[in-house]
Amino acid sequence: MKRLLHVMVALLSLVGAGYLGSLGYQQLYALWDKNTQSVLVLGNAGVRHIAFIMDGNRRWAKSQNLMPWDGHKSGVGPVKEAVRFCLDHGIDVLSLYAFSLENFKRSNDELSHLFDIIEMGLSTDDIKELAQHGVRIRFVGERDRFPARLIKTIEAIETATMQGQKLLVNMLFCYGGRQELCAAAQQLATEVFQGGLAPQEITEECFEQALWTGAYPLPDMVVRTGGEHRLSNFMPWQSAYSELFFVDTYWPAMSRADFESLLVAFERRKRNFGA
Repeated sequence: MKRLLHVMVALLSLVGAGYLGSLGYQQLYALWDKNTQSVLVLGNAGVRHIAFIMDGNRRWAKSQNLMPWDGHKSGVGPVKEAVRFCLDHGIDVLSLYAFSLENFKRSNDELSHLFDIIEMGLSTDDIKELAQHGVRIRFVGERDRFPARLIKTIEAIETATMQGQKLLVNMLFCYGGRQELCAAAQQLATEVFQGGLAPQEITEECFEQALWTGAYPLPDMVVRTGGEHRLSNFMPWQSAYSELFFVDTYWPAMSRADFESLLVAFERRKRNFGA
């Protein structure tokens, strides 16, 4: 199996393998090799949580002679593909860096169009389909900063998908990693002050539960698209032992084959968690 996984790195780039669909077993997926007309079966390499810093929307739009918000709109397609990818491979958690606190510094026009996309990017039918496939969507971030115009939409999406058990999608919105750490520290300090928690009871596990993301599996993979090689205040606690991948492809141009090749590349890594 390992040899087959390694060979697939080359195959994915050479044949543009097309996806056939899940084989019905959580640890398997199938790729169709157009040259040999055969099915190749690979494992998910033990990935439970994959996180994406979805970068490059505006640069992609510029390369296409489009407006910046056209890039954000075109980024919705790869988001939906990433959800399908995770469902097909039995991945439990998908985290998407949708909007950082620093993004509030952008122009009012761009922010307005971006919020329009968030508000209308998922149709009622899309939400029903996600719920039917066991997908739960959570918006993770500084909720006091959520734009008032989006609160109703966000709450409706979270309520409609709250029973999902197959895939948790964290939409990191109005999110900042340092701010998340401060919020967790403040919460625990308040509990200590009120007598509900002793200082010596604050462990790594306790602190993790106080984070906005909660006590879910930590990211096995953190992937940044768009060519930049930094995390930009993304999950500093959670990504301590994540495998980092930086790809040149802009987010709107990400394809199913790109997601597949990332999983194959992860399998080639040797994780020692600092040992």
